[in-house]
Amino acid sequence: MANTDDWREIIGIAKNVYYDGVSQKAPATVYWPVYMDRFAGQPETVRRSVSFVVRSSRAGSSALMSQVQQAVWSINGDLPLAEPATVSELYTKSMARTSFTLVMLCVAGSMALLLGIVGIYGVISYAVSQRTREIGIRMALGAQRETLTSMFVRQGLVLTAIGVAFGVGAAFATMRFMASILFKVSPMDPMTYALATTAVIGIAWLACYLPSRRASQVNPVNALRAE
Repeated sequence: MANTDDWREIIGIAKNVYYDGVSQKAPATVYWPVYMDRFAGQPETVRRSVSFVVRSSRAGSSALMSQVQQAVWSINGDLPLAEPATVSELYTKSMARTSFTLVMLCVAGSMALLLGIVGIYGVISYAVSQRTREIGIRMALGAQRETLTSMFVRQGLVLTAIGVAFGVGAAFATMRFMASILFKVSPMDPMTYALATTAVIGIAWLACYLPSRRASQVNPVNALRAE
C-alpha cells in the first residue's frame, strides 16, 4: 500500500531537548503542527493539547499565572491550564533521584574521610607511644625536636601516599559505574582527583604532625625510664 501522506517541510532544527529529564539521554524529537492533513494514514489529525513556554522574569509568581490564565480565557473561557510549572521546578523534579543518590554518597564519603582521619591519628599516636624509649635515646644523643617531628610525619605520609595510590586506583576502576548518575560531568575529571588527593594528604599531614609534635616535647629522662 502506497504512502499517501504529504511531504513535510523542515522549517527549523532545535538543540537536543531533555524530554525525559536532564539525567537521561536526549531522545530524538520531532515537532508537528497542531493540525495536519493526511498524516500517518489519517485524512485529518488534530492534537487536543498544546504546550506553551513563556519566558518572563516573573516566572513562578501568582501574578504571572493569573495574567496568563486571563489571556487564555479571553479566547476561550472553557480552556483550563493544566500542570503549569517553571523550568526550575521541572529541572529539580527530574534530578530528584540523582540528587538524593549524590547526597547519600557525600554523606558516606564524609564518614569514610572522618574515619580515615581518626584512624590515621590513632595509628600514629599509638606508634609514637610505642617508641617512647627510642625518642628518649635520640634526644639524649642530640637529636633535635624538629628532626623527630619530621621523622614521624614523613613515615606517616609514606603510609598515606600508599593508601592514596590504592584509593585512586580503586576510584578509576569504579568510576564507570558512577557515570549513570552524572550529568555533563566526566567521571575521570582530573581536577576532582587532584583536589581530593590534596585534601586527604593535607589532613593526613595534620593528623601525623600533632602526635609527633607532642612526642617531641617528651623529657628525655622520662622517656628513657618508660617501659
